[in-house]
Amino acid sequence: MGMSRRTILTSLSLIGLLRPIKSLAKETAMMNSEAIEQNLINSQNSNEFWFWVKQSFTVSPSILNLNNGGVSPQPKSVQDAFVRYNQISNEGPAYFMWRILDQGREPIRKKLAQLAGCSPDEIAINRNTTEGMDTIIYGLDLKEGDEVVLAKQDYPNVINAWKFRELRDKIKLVWVNLTLPSEDKDYLVQSYVSKFTSRTRVVNLTHMINWNGQILPIKEIAEEARRRGIYVLVDGAHTFAHIDFKIPELGCDFFATSLHKWLCAPFGTGMLYIRKELIKQIPPLFPNDNPYSEDIRKFESLGTRSFPAEMAIADALNFNDLIGIARKEERLRNLKNYWVEKLKRLPSVKILTPLKKEFSCGLGIFSIDGKKPEEISDYLFTKHKIFTVAINWENIHGVRITPHIYTSESDLDRFADAIVEYVKS
Repeated sequence: MGMSRRTILTSLSLIGLLRPIKSLAKETAMMNSEAIEQNLINSQNSNEFWFWVKQSFTVSPSILNLNNGGVSPQPKSVQDAFVRYNQISNEGPAYFMWRILDQGREPIRKKLAQLAGCSPDEIAINRNTTEGMDTIIYGLDLKEGDEVVLAKQDYPNVINAWKFRELRDKIKLVWVNLTLPSEDKDYLVQSYVSKFTSRTRVVNLTHMINWNGQILPIKEIAEEARRRGIYVLVDGAHTFAHIDFKIPELGCDFFATSLHKWLCAPFGTGMLYIRKELIKQIPPLFPNDNPYSEDIRKFESLGTRSFPAEMAIADALNFNDLIGIARKEERLRNLKNYWVEKLKRLPSVKILTPLKKEFSCGLGIFSIDGKKPEEISDYLFTKHKIFTVAINWENIHGVRITPHIYTSESDLDRFADAIVEYVKS
């Protein structure tokens, strides 16, 4: 997997051209970016291209971060944009934030909608998945006795929001308890559909389950739900800008995601999609003067927020476009498969993530017979400075591994070698 001296020098030469540029947006205006971009595109999945990607980040050379599923680092172009917007804001906050930077929200909304495959009028820019999910969970008009189908493997913040509505409004939570990993689409679909009754109003679905990387067949479940007049709410924290799809293809009514995960946007940035005809039915968490309007922008009445973070989303989108979502998905899946292939040869190791393409991508989890997840995770960091996360949640027990596009095969060799050493010790 190594590179020749000539390859490295060629890559460094390209990096030298890109490094002085503060952002990909500025590069477009200042350089012949089409020639550079074509150079990168022609590289396909070559070492040269991914070497350039790695050098576009400022991650620690000593600590190996394999918990990108928690929150992802930003490429330097995004970090630089954030600093630049922050400096502009501090020249005169009330003027530059509200009258200048705030004008950039609509172009960002349009670019997000292009990636999502929907109308800009269906996209609200917020701070994270939890805020988006809570907007829908608290905004839906549900009455005592109405049923909501959700899984024990959903994200805790989402579960807690539904539990609060259960406590406050006396709705009924109907639980799915998934046996994972699974590559059986019928099993996954029927696990939800079998819980639907005449009183079911909402089904809560996690597109990619954060604990083990399991991708659910959202489209098939949504088809059954919509046929019964059931709202479909999707937690897309781990799929947006991770796998190649368009939100309307899922058939859902609502979709929330965090942009600081796989899009590598600034921390505390998120997005909420609402099918256009439903916008007027959902009041925002922070009401404006017309909470039942048809304008998606009613969900952005957040008061003073981080304009630098919000504006730098555009630079993250530019970086994502430069790579290409299809190539990005392929790279992330290949990285997952790379470490899985090495570990599954060890007799005491179990891979707890599906391997078929339609059921997983870059996020995976493993266990070792007789070892607690915390013991493995602690060993990896204490002995090898490899940062991972131990998972113990509803039928899922293991160590989660989430590389990102800047992760190299040699990084994963370092991880695999450490596990081999641990197993033999």
